[in-house]
Amino acid sequence: MKKLKTKNLVILFIIFLCIFFMIHITTKTNKDPNKNDVVSMSKEPYKNISYYNKEYQQRYEKYKTENPDLSLKNIVTRVNIGLDHSFYTHTKKTPFLNKDYILVNKYLYLDKQYVPANLESISTQYSRSGMKLVHSAREAFENMAKAALDDHIQIIAMSSYRGYDYQVNLYNRYVASDGVEAADTYSARPGFSEHQTGLCVDIYDGVIDYTDFEKSKSFHWMEKNAHKYGFILRYPKGKEHITGYQYESWHYRYVGEEIASYIYKSHITFDEYYVRNFENQH
Repeated sequence: MKKLKTKNLVILFIIFLCIFFMIHITTKTNKDPNKNDVVSMSKEPYKNISYYNKEYQQRYEKYKTENPDLSLKNIVTRVNIGLDHSFYTHTKKTPFLNKDYILVNKYLYLDKQYVPANLESISTQYSRSGMKLVHSAREAFENMAKAALDDHIQIIAMSSYRGYDYQVNLYNRYVASDGVEAADTYSARPGFSEHQTGLCVDIYDGVIDYTDFEKSKSFHWMEKNAHKYGFILRYPKGKEHITGYQYESWHYRYVGEEIASYIYKSHITFDEYYVRNFENQH
């Protein structure tokens, strides 16, 4: 009888140990931070990205499904730009008028009446006659062109500020020549042109045609130095899917030295920089 009692106690002890072990394992699993992270990420994987917009949550999820190889940061960036929609759809008026960091692209437009403040003529020493930029861009461009000249490099502004009506005639001419689909790859529709901001300039070296600017010594000088004066190559090679435009070696945009230097070092477009830093500020 005593042996039977001892045996029962041993069995009960073993059962107690098993129950205790199971409870311990379950508790540890529930407290596992990695498991909690998985649950959290499945609900809201973008919440730690500073430029995440909760209103776009469904758009992020849809774009992620369509582009599974993209990082979460790139998904948020591209959706914020509007790239989950076709170009020239879901457009809206751009904010930050008369600011150096204003963005105009195929989703953000300017009214036809908009004329930037402080437009000034560029010195004909560095431009064709009649070229204008806003004060900050004009001053920076002339300083840059002068520095280039000191290095025996010539930089000439061949196109700068364009009003809305000018862009109407230019775009329509391209459409008549090449059709809408082709024209949209290299020319902006009226209201969607950066030239209307007075912050961008098309340049050449005074010798080679501007479409071959990449082959000039002036281009290579710009590659190394433009950001020091606040200018960026606005439509770089390999970024056509983001900017919506063909690579243009001659098209430069003034954004200020700090932003230009960041973009230069990070190898991103102004569209990407803008939605990560300014979009949620207005």
